[in-house]
Amino acid sequence: MLSRILTIGLLGLMFCTTACSSTAPHPKGYETYVAKGDKFKDMTLTSIQGDTVSFDQNKKKLIVLFATWCSDSKRTLRELKASPLISDPTLEIIAIGREESTASLSEFKDSFGVPFTLVADPDKAIYSHYANKGIPRLILLDEQNRVIDTWIGETPDTVSQIKW
Repeated sequence: MLSRILTIGLLGLMFCTTACSSTAPHPKGYETYVAKGDKFKDMTLTSIQGDTVSFDQNKKKLIVLFATWCSDSKRTLRELKASPLISDPTLEIIAIGREESTASLSEFKDSFGVPFTLVADPDKAIYSHYANKGIPRLILLDEQNRVIDTWIGETPDTVSQIKW
């Protein structure tokens, strides 16, 4: 019985530390559904406070698709909070919680100290426009909301790769 519990625990740990995917492996691997120059598809978002998220035409935007339970997402958010990007006045940061509710994101915002806008995506309606699996995903947009670049934040220091 103990060996079965340990085996199940080990499998769970392996599952959670490999791409923080909440689904079985996809036969096509990781796919990103946007490319450089594409227009961001979700221009109407609502924050967890119920406010309409504005896409300021004077700022670049960093969209972070993440989950509160994902260790890679947490590491990437910590890196982001510690980076100079967090205080860049020319950048707006919007984090979208994949399969997260407003309540779970509100709790996470308070406990994790998230200093930027959070948007709930409980049914992956937003996430599915940009990827088939894998989080965190980062999408950098220009002032006209076109994709500059994308990253999968499964490795340390992904945030340091963000340049424009």
